[in-house]
Amino acid sequence: MRNRWLLRFPPRPEARIRLLCLPGAGAAAAMYRSWGELLPSEVEVCAVQLPGRGARLREPLHTLMDPLADALAEVVLAEPGLPTVIFGHSLGSLIGFELAHRLRDSADHAPLALVAAAHRAPRLGSAALPYHRSTEEELAKVMTALGGTPAEVLARPELLRLALPSIRADFELDYTYRYQERPALSIPISVYGGLGDNSVGQGELDAWRSHTTGAFSLRMLPGNHFFPTGPSGPELLALLTADLLQHV
Repeated sequence: MRNRWLLRFPPRPEARIRLLCLPGAGAAAAMYRSWGELLPSEVEVCAVQLPGRGARLREPLHTLMDPLADALAEVVLAEPGLPTVIFGHSLGSLIGFELAHRLRDSADHAPLALVAAAHRAPRLGSAALPYHRSTEEELAKVMTALGGTPAEVLARPELLRLALPSIRADFELDYTYRYQERPALSIPISVYGGLGDNSVGQGELDAWRSHTTGAFSLRMLPGNHFFPTGPSGPELLALLTADLLQHV
């Protein structure tokens, strides 16, 4: 079960730090496959494969945050201890935040830092976008408008039908999210946003600073909601590398 949740790109038994990566709505662990080749050998890229995608396509999808975060925390706690930084894109930022809270008191698995990209601060709650209630046709139009979905998927109805259930479930997961008041994290939080991202404003990104008593940084990069996989990808990885190596 652990191997279905966590995919190494590639396995690095001698790595000195783990970058635990969480994909955004409808995305799979494969969005981080190239990062393992681009980040230094001291870093093991460990991407989370959520149920309902990839080799887990037939597994039940999660539509509520607490059961998902609890299950993921159990998987991570079963891993060998290794200094870990959590990175999340979009919905993955929320999941990463909830995971960090569940791991914060672990002697061996408490994260060193949290990196959030392209999502408003948890305390602001859901973005209140009920896309999960849309028809297949409406949802396909939403995905086309947002960008980020491969053109070959949008162009092939049979592939789109396979992708839509996980996209719908992830939108419901975000829509039903309710922030629970609790003490702020003490680890550094770094936040990244796309200058052309119409789904989240800079003020909503800056609000992440209230979730930590530690260091906070906000960096805005060129690109839209999917800037981590666009032209700003190399710049993001360079900044991430510098931050990661500070912990090695």
